[in-house]
Amino acid sequence: TRERYSSIRKTVSCLRAQTACGQIELVIVAPSRSRLDLDEGQLSDFAGCQVVEIDRFESIGRANAEGIRHAKAAVVALAEDHCFPDPQWAARLIASHQGPWSAIGPSVRNANPQSSVSWADLFIGYSPWLAPAPSREAEFLPGHNTSYKRAVLLEYGDQLVSMMQAETVLHWNLRSKGHRLFLESTANVAHVNFSLWSSWLPVQLHSGRLFAATRALGKPLSWRILFTLGAPLIPVVRMVRIWGNLSSQELQRRFLSSFHALAIGLLVDGVAQMMGYAFGVGNVAEKVAQYETDRFRHIRKEERSQIIGADS
Repeated sequence: TRERYSSIRKTVSCLRAQTACGQIELVIVAPSRSRLDLDEGQLSDFAGCQVVEIDRFESIGRANAEGIRHAKAAVVALAEDHCFPDPQWAARLIASHQGPWSAIGPSVRNANPQSSVSWADLFIGYSPWLAPAPSREAEFLPGHNTSYKRAVLLEYGDQLVSMMQAETVLHWNLRSKGHRLFLESTANVAHVNFSLWSSWLPVQLHSGRLFAATRALGKPLSWRILFTLGAPLIPVVRMVRIWGNLSSQELQRRFLSSFHALAIGLLVDGVAQMMGYAFGVGNVAEKVAQYETDRFRHIRKEERSQIIGADS
């Protein structure tokens, strides 16, 4: 959280409701413990809890990297203030990590399905893993919501922050080193998506540039030029891939009803990726962090009331 405990209360409530709550160490990353206004009463059921102070919350990548470095468990699972795991989520990830997988991700469903913008945001960010996606070995997994064997991540050393900026790039790199990734569809999460145009379009611009710039790190100039010139094809390629990922008629119906928003979002993302390949990351990492935390500022009022009101 970039601010106070209240912004993560809903997520922590879902973690407290886990059947494996007693096996979980909760690691809260925040600028300052003194300003966090921590609710100690919510923490007693966990196996442990620690607050990691990072002074300035400059990027999601840095915050997640610091949490990973301070965690004590052999498996670390990332959690967001706007993504709510089902009660069996932790137990099923823990069980799956007994296998040969270095990273395991959950299946995803829409927590605020009332608007076309929300569906477009979900399709762009999570289409390969939308429920009812089957469990399977995967090429990459849901960003900001995947679990990892901690030792594998620590091998990145000083590069961990940059690798956590865009986890798709991390996952490709893990697979290039022989690591295996798995989608555990029985571990399900409900993800709150942007539903305000005024928030969603800037996010596409900043996130697309961050992804492309992270992907381009260490690549030769010829590679960057090739991908910059090819960026106009990105919206078409991604649209086709998203449709191919949809595993039910209901998801296909949602795709068609949100097509206008999806097309606009992908066009903005294509322009943003062109900028990232050509000019690098700029200052977008901090801008992405501002949108990726305290998500309830970026959804419609009636959705906010419904989701927060459902919290116990």
